[in-house]
Amino acid sequence: MKGFSVLRYLNAKDVLPPELLAEIQEYAAGTTLYIPRREEKRIHWGQLTGVREQIHKRNRVIADHYKNGVTVNQLMDEFCLSEASIKKIIYAK
Repeated sequence: MKGFSVLRYLNAKDVLPPELLAEIQEYAAGTTLYIPRREEKRIHWGQLTGVREQIHKRNRVIADHYKNGVTVNQLMDEFCLSEASIKKIIYAK
């Protein structure tokens, strides 16, 4: 069937050292186990390139300008952002 993947199981005796297999058999012999991957540090959008930090800095500047009396329309013109974007930035908690 298109769109479905077939699960392929591995025999634990082909993957695990005998000592570990014996230990697992004490707890779960004959059952099917899912062994999740270790949690890896997730890299969020823009972390590797520095874009994420640049946007945070820009947003702080926008919020500071607004606190110092710059209007939403002036911020829209200066930063080439929509009114909705400026408002999200200045009203963010």
